[in-house]
Amino acid sequence: MKQRTLAREVSIKGNALHTGDAVTLTMKPAPAGSGIIFRRIDLHGAPELRPRVDQVTDLVRATTIQSGHAKIHTVEHVLSALHGCGIDNIVIEMDASEPPILDGSARPFVNLILQGEPLEQDADREYFELDAPISVTRGNSSIIALPCDQFKISCTSADDRGIHTQHLSLSIDPDVYMTQIAAARTFTIYEDIEELLKLGKIKGGSLDCAVVIRGDKIISKEPLRFVDEFVRHKILDLVGDVMLLGLPLKAHLVATRPGHAINAELTKALFAKLEERKKAPKKKARPAAVLPTETSLDIRRILDTIPHRYPFVMLDRIVEFIGDDELVAIKNVTINEPYFMGHFPGNPVMPGVLQLEAMAQAAGVVMIRRTGNSGKTAFFMSADKVKFRKPVRPGDQIIINAKITKVRGEKLAAAECNCTVGGQVVSSAELMFAIVDEGEA
Repeated sequence: MKQRTLAREVSIKGNALHTGDAVTLTMKPAPAGSGIIFRRIDLHGAPELRPRVDQVTDLVRATTIQSGHAKIHTVEHVLSALHGCGIDNIVIEMDASEPPILDGSARPFVNLILQGEPLEQDADREYFELDAPISVTRGNSSIIALPCDQFKISCTSADDRGIHTQHLSLSIDPDVYMTQIAAARTFTIYEDIEELLKLGKIKGGSLDCAVVIRGDKIISKEPLRFVDEFVRHKILDLVGDVMLLGLPLKAHLVATRPGHAINAELTKALFAKLEERKKAPKKKARPAAVLPTETSLDIRRILDTIPHRYPFVMLDRIVEFIGDDELVAIKNVTINEPYFMGHFPGNPVMPGVLQLEAMAQAAGVVMIRRTGNSGKTAFFMSADKVKFRKPVRPGDQIIINAKITKVRGEKLAAAECNCTVGGQVVSSAELMFAIVDEGEA
């Protein structure tokens, strides 16, 4: 995935929610690697802020960041739109201390981003991929972050009386964000409004930019945009608040009654992990190519060499290399193999085609070692003189012999292979395969 910015400058005007000030917000393209930059053009020297969780100063009904004398209130909706739409590099100029609230959702900012036309850049996007669970708790609110290969949020929203309890789980990508999250508006409990006004908040608030809950009634200038609009807005805020990590996130967040304060606690915990990871000494990578000095390979080195992964790794150990063109490998067959559930119930037998695959993987390792090519993959092309002589069952240890017999320009090769169990040949074949760069079809 490549980093993205905008193709051109775009602007929007409105009034801020908490300060009530009129403000013009302009999004400008930025070079790859710049990140998100807020610029206060109304202040002397046009100071810049790079939104990070260690700059957070106020979390009462909004997320406020500050660097020196420059402060930005209510950053969550803008950051949410940028995070949700996959924008990595941008300069946001403002002539006041708070973005416009507009309709109380992130949809106007999404429309602004689309108007500016998202543009791919040359650099690859960097993610923070969580590798261990993290949990935070604050009163009756909690968030658990779990390792995941995507950004996913499972959220439960509820008020103290449990009248408006809602739950939603979504994998967040630009399409899902723009259609399912961005339009959800901010909301408040009617009884909280007086206290917020005493705190100097919501000076620009009205039914044009918020939904009000009073008992079991919904007070809104327009009908709810979603039946579960409240939980969707909680997800919207969470998407924005975790962007204070400084990188897009890959994790599954399980949130119960989230709010800006606990969102910030989670982001601080993630940020600490990120900083810890940056300071940790980098592990020296094992060589991908099989070295001529290696006389055997354990499973870790096999996984360095071949692209296969569970449940399709058919080699457990390379016992020995014989010269440059031959090896002996082991495959231990256990009842835990997933294919035994269906092949066959009550009479488990290893499929012959998987014995053939084991031979092909072994022959591929020989060829990759022979040529010394790291970053290469052996693609199985054809099999000839294939014979299956005896069934292979759980508890058997297969000894795989593979020998290269022909090579054409280090791109094509032929091999003679066989599998034995207890000294008896159970299968054999002559194989043809090609050596190609990883990623080639």
